Amino acid sequence: MADIRRRAAVLGSPIAHSLSPVLHRAAYAELGLEHWSYDRFEVDEAALPGFIEGLDASWAGLSLTMPLKRAIIPLLDEVSATAASVEAVNTVVFTEDGRRVGDNTDIPGMVAALRERGVDKVESAAVLGAGATASSALAALAVVCAGPVTAYVRSPERAAEMRGWGERLGVDVITADWADAAAALSAPLVIATTPAGATDAFTGSVPEAPGILFDVLYEPWPTELAAAWSAHGGAVVGGLDLLVHQALLQVEQMTGRIPAPLAAIRQAGEAALASR
Repeated sequence: MADIRRRAAVLGSPIAHSLSPVLHRAAYAELGLEHWSYDRFEVDEAALPGFIEGLDASWAGLSLTMPLKRAIIPLLDEVSATAASVEAVNTVVFTEDGRRVGDNTDIPGMVAALRERGVDKVESAAVLGAGATASSALAALAVVCAGPVTAYVRSPERAAEMRGWGERLGVDVITADWADAAAALSAPLVIATTPAGATDAFTGSVPEAPGILFDVLYEPWPTELAAAWSAHGGAVVGGLDLLVHQALLQVEQMTGRIPAPLAAIRQAGEAALASR
């Protein structure tokens, strides 16, 4: 198979900002996979079925970003238990017999990023936000959090969704209003899943001895909250950490080469962000 062209790509809309090509290509280079390529394609929900049907046997896998993580599910032959738990697929692997298998590497990527910083277990946690990333955060917290998780949300509907995810994932979720979100910062582990700028107003509320902040953004970086957290001596896990670990798992699944080169993937991501 070494001399046969193999293809992979990331799909989404918008997609021009994606770092996935940089990360995957760095892994291929480190692994000596000269005939592997990784591209990006602007694909929305309406175009997804046609794109999938048009792929030939050279394709090894796909990475999916928004808004395709749920839209892809009806097009698959199999979905992993991890992906099914949050109804979101970010990885598709094409098997030798032509089957399409979906998985979610965001969840184990979050767990791996936390463990890399020495976070194996916390007694409680807080989540800022209630979007798709927040459900993956709850799934990761099912692994690393022994006690309750407080989710700070903007509406009763979002609160109900987060409690529902908690019941499904086996996490004790308590919901609180976004107006009180500054209180989240006193938790041993805070996971911010909100868009850029949403947590800027909380910089003055960072405690003197903060715990761990996991801010899932990687651009702009550091966020104002992450910078304030670090200035107070708190540990910060960033969006690039998540991106690197979920990409590493994707490379392993698509290529079958284990372990994938973590250092090469991280260095490529850091260099790409520094050049922007």
